[in-house]
Amino acid sequence: MKIVLDGMGGDNAPRSIVEGAFMAINEYKDIEIIITGDKEKIEKELDDFKCDKSKISIVHTSQVIENEDKPVTAIRSKKDSSMVVALNLVKNKEADVIISAGSTGALLSGGIFILKRIKGISRPCICTCMPTITGGVTLLSDTGANVDCSVENLKDFAVMTDIYARNVLKIENPRVALANNGTEEGKGNSLVKDTYEELKNMPALNFIGNMEPREVLNGVCDIIICDGFVGNMILKTLEGTAISLFKVLKEAMMSSTKSKIGALMMKKDLYKVKSLLDYKEVGGSPFLGIEGGMIKAHGSSDARAIKNAIRQGIALQKGQVVENIKAYIENK
Repeated sequence: MKIVLDGMGGDNAPRSIVEGAFMAINEYKDIEIIITGDKEKIEKELDDFKCDKSKISIVHTSQVIENEDKPVTAIRSKKDSSMVVALNLVKNKEADVIISAGSTGALLSGGIFILKRIKGISRPCICTCMPTITGGVTLLSDTGANVDCSVENLKDFAVMTDIYARNVLKIENPRVALANNGTEEGKGNSLVKDTYEELKNMPALNFIGNMEPREVLNGVCDIIICDGFVGNMILKTLEGTAISLFKVLKEAMMSSTKSKIGALMMKKDLYKVKSLLDYKEVGGSPFLGIEGGMIKAHGSSDARAIKNAIRQGIALQKGQVVENIKAYIENK
């Protein structure tokens, strides 16, 4: 399996990309990695690692897509950027999956214009894996690809995420819920109410009804469906809450000798809680509905997050998610 990394995408590129690649090569023996980007800068980073470099190759590019660039314009004008070249490697079957920590908007635009949507899918979605307090995960779709959605879009998100849960996470009968401001049937705006009626009449889905955002981390369902605006707000609210919570805890634990002793005694348990809510453990989010494997890593990803994003890419490919989405469409 060949994984292509956008070597210049993200806040910590290319260092974290290169280091994450080496971590992945050491852990996953059946992969090869291609890194696109400034060859001189990438080779300089490669020199810091003493291990087998035969499974890592570099494709030189002269441009970088910045977060400030307009997504569609950047994809069309920066044809020699690390992201566009990586996307074309997947399009031309020279790589199986692309992973990028770069601009989300540009990556989505590139997926649509270069890799193309799967025929029969109205819009692709970003499927984010949320850790739960039960030790499992909940999939949240969409988390930012589509701010304004139709009922048909949300139905597609539900089907694609269900396929991902079954084939990648190996959940036999995923529980699907609809994000809402209340659990009662009939709650919400017209989009949510109309989508509720559609989802409950889809026998292929194990639809369990509405779910309030406060339940996201409690493991009450396996999949939560919403438009990209709501999903992105949920995601960023939880991320910000976790960061603030750990900041307050750290200040409290360092406030006195007594609390420092208590913190030392609870050190292992506190690390478990931190890792449970850490985006770096998840690694990245797949774009579902695109002709080819595509994983969006967090913009601030360090090497561990990149390694885990590569793990996600491997699982996406082995789960044959694209093929299973196509099979579903053919049998509708």
